[in-house]
Amino acid sequence: LHARYVLNLLHETRKHLKQLPNISHVSTCYSEEVTVCGDLHGQLDDLFLIFYKNGLPSPSKSYVFNGDFVDRGKQSLEILIILFTFLLIYPKEVHLNRGNHEDHMVNLRYGFCAGLTRMSRVHGKKILKMVQNVF
Repeated sequence: LHARYVLNLLHETRKHLKQLPNISHVSTCYSEEVTVCGDLHGQLDDLFLIFYKNGLPSPSKSYVFNGDFVDRGKQSLEILIILFTFLLIYPKEVHLNRGNHEDHMVNLRYGFCAGLTRMSRVHGKKILKMVQNVF
């Protein structure tokens, strides 16, 4: 995606998240299923495998992602783009909890910041600043 679209997605995600309470309550009944995921750490293939086995988020398929979306793996930004897009499309079915890797200091240590600036030399710093703002 062009940086303009990434920045727009980040802006809309931040706007949406600011309207939510600090604590989200997710409830189910016996007839519904919720998939709980954690620690993707930039591993896009893992996210694709989860969606392959459990289905994509939809009004009938809820997901809770328990943080640590980025760092370590090479496709952290792609994971954020996918998760934020699903969050905006299905805000009642997709829930994102912040993990310790959604922190600037951790991102500096484990490579997310460096990876972003390497990936997009022109817009990397601007995208990184907006990602930090969303986190």
